[in-house]
Amino acid sequence: MNRAALALIFSASMLIPLSSAAATVTVFNATLDGLQEVPANASPGTGFAIVTIDDAALTMQVQAFFSGLISNTTASHIHCCAPVGSNAGVATQTPSFFNFPLGVQSGAMDQTFDMTLASSYRAGFITANGGTTASAFVALTTGMAAGNAYFNIHTVVYPGGEIRGQLAAVPEPSTWAMMLLGFGTIGVAMRRSRRLAPATA
Repeated sequence: MNRAALALIFSASMLIPLSSAAATVTVFNATLDGLQEVPANASPGTGFAIVTIDDAALTMQVQAFFSGLISNTTASHIHCCAPVGSNAGVATQTPSFFNFPLGVQSGAMDQTFDMTLASSYRAGFITANGGTTASAFVALTTGMAAGNAYFNIHTVVYPGGEIRGQLAAVPEPSTWAMMLLGFGTIGVAMRRSRRLAPATA
């Protein structure tokens, strides 16, 4: 086995123990564009959001990057809970995420929210989901895990949302490790079969 393959396997094995240590952390991401809005629009804007839920610390880290919007931002939040292709009410902080850049066409944010605080949610979302921040947190994370939540960026021209993306759970580190190992094994096998293939004229 060559050195590259060994390095790949070693790297993958180093990732596997992380899954148990990070068992209370779930990462979701979404690619944002106008085609996912309902109704869809032709905005050239694009973006990416990463939402990290820590159900032990009861926190939610929101990281977002966007550019190319056709008008200035007015708000951004997570909407929940409705199936893909439909609209849902705002679940998180209103009128917009704290530290989300407003009045711009490109920008980024990185903010961690204490999900035990009522200010981390839209008041109506708490009321509609048990009346406490604990029950709202369960509703939000359950909706996200089911693929029924989306990250939305609202602008002047598109007050209902210019770009959005459905949040999807990122595989656990151990899953990534197994995938990496599988890709490495395939790569080694392909290289070996090429080496053993008879030469052609």
